[in-house]
Amino acid sequence: MLDELSSKEDDINARIGQNIKIEREKRGWSLTDLAEQSGVSRAMIHKIERGESSPTATSLARLAGSFAMSMSQLIALTEVQPGTLLRHAQQPVWQDPETGYIRRHISPGDIPLDVVSVELPPHTDVPMPAISYLSRRQLIWVLEGTLRFQEGDNLFEMNVGDCLELGDPTDCVFTNATDDICCYAVMVLKTTL
Repeated sequence: MLDELSSKEDDINARIGQNIKIEREKRGWSLTDLAEQSGVSRAMIHKIERGESSPTATSLARLAGSFAMSMSQLIALTEVQPGTLLRHAQQPVWQDPETGYIRRHISPGDIPLDVVSVELPPHTDVPMPAISYLSRRQLIWVLEGTLRFQEGDNLFEMNVGDCLELGDPTDCVFTNATDDICCYAVMVLKTTL
């Protein structure tokens, strides 16, 4: 069972890498161009595109933001098919190799709303750069546990049922400072450019 999960994770990371390369090439960008846009090193982008390295949550957020996409949009390109029903077993799941943070893309199809479920392990910090919040509005809804959310200079202690609308794009940090898992949903309203 563990080998199957590891293989599935390797597979989704390889497809994420392929989609990053496709999105980069669609824009006519070189690796250097994408590195300048995202703040992720050229060498790391090359490794991610070739499936030789798994992106961290922060690097994936930076890369997606440089394409004016959310992380969930970029991950969803790997598996989501058009339609109105996305069964649990079909929902793309991605795990950050650095923190163990798990993201599940829940919303089906290509609508202007992304719904993502996140499991944040105990004693974990996940920084997200401002670039991942450009051209979109977001809500965070805590489903289980306690979330400490740092949005620029603002710190929010959130408990089960609390929902926060994010403000202007700024660097953010999701923190689970407890001994228990924290689960929350992120809803992203994409604006059309």
